Amino acid sequence: MTEQNQQTVDTNTGVKPTAIEDATWQRNVIEKLATAALSEQKTARRWSTFFKGLTFSYILILLLILLGVFGDDKKTFDEHTALIEINGVIQAGGDVTADAVMASLNDAYESKGTKGIILRINSPGGSPVQAGIINDEIRRQKKLHPNIPVYAVVEDICASGGYYIAAAADKIYVDKASIVGSIGVLMDGYGFTEAMKKVGVERRLMTAGENKAMLDPFSPVNPKHQELAQAMLNEIHEQFKTVVRQGRGARLKETPETFSGLFWSGEQSIKIGLADAVGSANYVAREIIKQEEIVDFTYQDDFASRIAKRIGASVSTAIGEVISKQLVDSGEIRLR
Repeated sequence: MTEQNQQTVDTNTGVKPTAIEDATWQRNVIEKLATAALSEQKTARRWSTFFKGLTFSYILILLLILLGVFGDDKKTFDEHTALIEINGVIQAGGDVTADAVMASLNDAYESKGTKGIILRINSPGGSPVQAGIINDEIRRQKKLHPNIPVYAVVEDICASGGYYIAAAADKIYVDKASIVGSIGVLMDGYGFTEAMKKVGVERRLMTAGENKAMLDPFSPVNPKHQELAQAMLNEIHEQFKTVVRQGRGARLKETPETFSGLFWSGEQSIKIGLADAVGSANYVAREIIKQEEIVDFTYQDDFASRIAKRIGASVSTAIGEVISKQLVDSGEIRLR
């Protein structure tokens, strides 16, 4: 038998397959492999098309969000009460900023259906600059729109910078257990001179300008600098007191403790003239403004800003950045 006519023995049956059967078996195997390959290619193409479509849809939605296509057109509402949340620490780049509140106020006043505005406040205070800008803007808008009242409604806390804002409202409503007041100014920091002595660290500081290193936490307290800082705090405190007196007018029952930095319960704040009555946002909308429907005009960051803040928040968790931020902020003036 020649080499071409030799047949292999089937390992399972022990029978030598014919040449036709062997060719058939090989063809079947090749067909199955080809079919499997084609099926795999089709599946891969389908998944590729799916993910390309998903990516396109995602990018399209992001573009629509950035362009404001999905934003609410607050100017088309029927008659309503406008709500603006002031929630958190008041500071540039923080929970509450002057730019955000001013944008909210502008939207609320531009809405033709707005019959009254509620500033719902839950803030321990913050920057006197940001609070002052917001206070000025509220007073400016009130002059431009004398028929639209502005009410402050206090939830848990309305202290210091929070009250600086509330003082611009026509009336202030509180809960009986709210914390109200803390009309004062502070500047806090740290002093490391004794710790440096213990570990043998020498401070080498050079400046151009005798007061450039004012309040440096690694240098001993300079009486002149301390006096200058106190004078500045007193000046800002006087500005705060003026705002409160202008806002509250004859309702304020001023005593030596009123501007001492003390705070009171909501119930007590009514008695001393820092607030007017007990009431929630729903109560003010329903009973005072007479427009029970509430539309939230609180400014919301756009998508890109939210992503940037999240990235910034993640990065700021590094220990070195936390420590450096504390050192940089040690001389910050706050209404808290």
